Amino acid sequence: MIAALLHPDERRRTCIFGQNYGQAGAIDLFGPELWLPKAISAHNSYFLWGPRDCSGEVLIVIGDDRERLESFFSTVDLGATYVCDDCMPYENHKPIWIARGLKRPLGDLWPAIKKYI
Repeated sequence: MIAALLHPDERRRTCIFGQNYGQAGAIDLFGPELWLPKAISAHNSYFLWGPRDCSGEVLIVIGDDRERLESFFSTVDLGATYVCDDCMPYENHKPIWIARGLKRPLGDLWPAIKKYI
C-alpha cells in the first residue's frame, strides 16, 4: 500500500492526481471508505475545480512518466503499478508515482496542465 511509503507527517499533506476524469472520479467514488482525499485532475471539468486545497508538497500521481514529473518535482519515486484485468487496456499497468517538492506553486502551474478533449 502506498500510504506505507509515506511518512505519517506527509500523509496529511498528500493529494492524489488523476490524469483523466475517470481516474479522479474513481478515487472520489471509492476513496472515502479507504480514507483517501478527494482527487484533483486537470482533465475536462475536473480542471474547473482547480487544485482545491492541495499544496502540491506530496502528490500521488496516477500515470504519466518519470521524466515529465521530474520537471515539476524535486523527487519522483515509483510507489506501485496499477494492474487491472477488467479495465480498458490503456488504463492497465499504470505507474503510480509519489512526487515530492513541487518546484512551482500548484496554482501557478494549474493553467499550464489543463487538458480539455
